[in-house]
Amino acid sequence: MTDNTIRLYRYRWVILFIFFMITALIEIQWIMLAPVTKEAVAFYKVSELQIAFLSMIFMIVYVFMSVPASYIIDTWGIRIGIGIGAVFTGVFSLIKGIYPSNYNVLCISQAGLAVAQPFILNATTRLAAKWFPIDERATAAGISTLGQYVGIIIAMVATPILVSTHNIGAAMMFYGIITAAGSVIFLVLMREQPPHPPCHAGHEERIKPVEGLKQMLKKRDMLMLLLLFFIGLGMFNAVTTWIEEILAPRGFTPMQAGITTAAMLVGGIAGASTLPILSDKYRKRKNFIILTMACMIPGLIGVTFAEQYWLLLVSAFIFGFFIMSAGPIGFQYGAEISYPAPESMSQGLIILSGQISGILFIIGMDFFRAEGTRSMTPFMIVFIVLTLFNTMMSFKLRESKIINTD
Repeated sequence: MTDNTIRLYRYRWVILFIFFMITALIEIQWIMLAPVTKEAVAFYKVSELQIAFLSMIFMIVYVFMSVPASYIIDTWGIRIGIGIGAVFTGVFSLIKGIYPSNYNVLCISQAGLAVAQPFILNATTRLAAKWFPIDERATAAGISTLGQYVGIIIAMVATPILVSTHNIGAAMMFYGIITAAGSVIFLVLMREQPPHPPCHAGHEERIKPVEGLKQMLKKRDMLMLLLLFFIGLGMFNAVTTWIEEILAPRGFTPMQAGITTAAMLVGGIAGASTLPILSDKYRKRKNFIILTMACMIPGLIGVTFAEQYWLLLVSAFIFGFFIMSAGPIGFQYGAEISYPAPESMSQGLIILSGQISGILFIIGMDFFRAEGTRSMTPFMIVFIVLTLFNTMMSFKLRESKIINTD
């Protein structure tokens, strides 16, 4: 391309919408059985742990597929990279719907969907770089991340209704048809890049993925960011997984635990809808990372100790607001400080750190329960201390240079 004219196209919002859609759909497929665990145990005649494994497999597969997925996205482009994820998502969601009563087929389908996930999630910042100017990229990442939260909420609300009015098989077929249709829409409308770039060429071109990975692991700020997400994202994965067990010793019911999770997700949607936009507006990344780390602490303390239900809900909302808005801001900050490494490689590495710690934290919370009460409060106190550490460490980050140079 010899014409270096910078232009913004309205079609970038179409691209963002269909990416939002496919992100929401893969999250629905991931978590759809979580709110109906007891019904699923009876339907498949398996243990609760086997039902939980259907969600856990996403974290396990991500550990192995994150880097290969990022490599494909950066080498072959976002249309092919995300397209692979969309095809896997559509095909295996339909298989789940066609064979809903076979647990072994369900496991295979979940594995296929788990392979699709990093091809979708790891492309967030790369897609933003292809279609959006630098001062809209955290906003674009925030909207994309919003798709994850919307997908989880849809699954949490719609699945119990579908199962109670029909059955698990009908719910899987419904989700399968919707997901397959969404995958086709994505493949038809997706484009690799606009005719003219949204930024100066020097801010879009990237080095090869393997070389970029090596450079990222030598950058001080990137290593610190990985540690921040190792603690923060892993903590979020563990808390959402064990929320019912965290609250039960204080007398809260499973229904109250579910509503608490919903409050957390609603807070996350509110946070991801506002803070990334403000980060773009004021062209600051570090200050907003500090803000999210510090302000999630009161919410985490409330989730750990609150005895009144209203206080628990307020705390969950605050915790969700700040921890979930940290994601898109951190992803974009990582893409900027790791320049010229590929965006999807930096994002994939960040999410990978949180998936590994999530598995470790989930196991650790179960192992270190308090004797007698089986309470998880001791490990929750560890999370509070680690979040304080994250807050202090975030002050040592250096502001992104790219955000103020375009």
